[in-house]
Amino acid sequence: MFAVIRTGGKQYTVAPNDVILVEKLTGNAGDKITISEVLATEGKIGAPLVKGATVAAEIVEQTRAEKVLIFKKRRRHNYRRKNGHRQHLTALKITEIKA
Repeated sequence: MFAVIRTGGKQYTVAPNDVILVEKLTGNAGDKITISEVLATEGKIGAPLVKGATVAAEIVEQTRAEKVLIFKKRRRHNYRRKNGHRQHLTALKITEIKA
């Protein structure tokens, strides 16, 4: 069984025992969370959400993504700016899909 969920402005296709990286959610490792924004399940497509469907997940860890470099430059003006960014992420393990 699979489901399509929405969290952090993105959509993810998940199945039981999958581990996914999503935008940071509040909580510590080991906490249980429930995602109610289910867009589709096996055999059902929501308009926009599937009524009564939820996905149970467990927070595995709070982590950060690889560094993304931001470099600004204006030619012939001696203007250069180098910056970096690491997005905060949450690793989720999908435990159950209720359709």
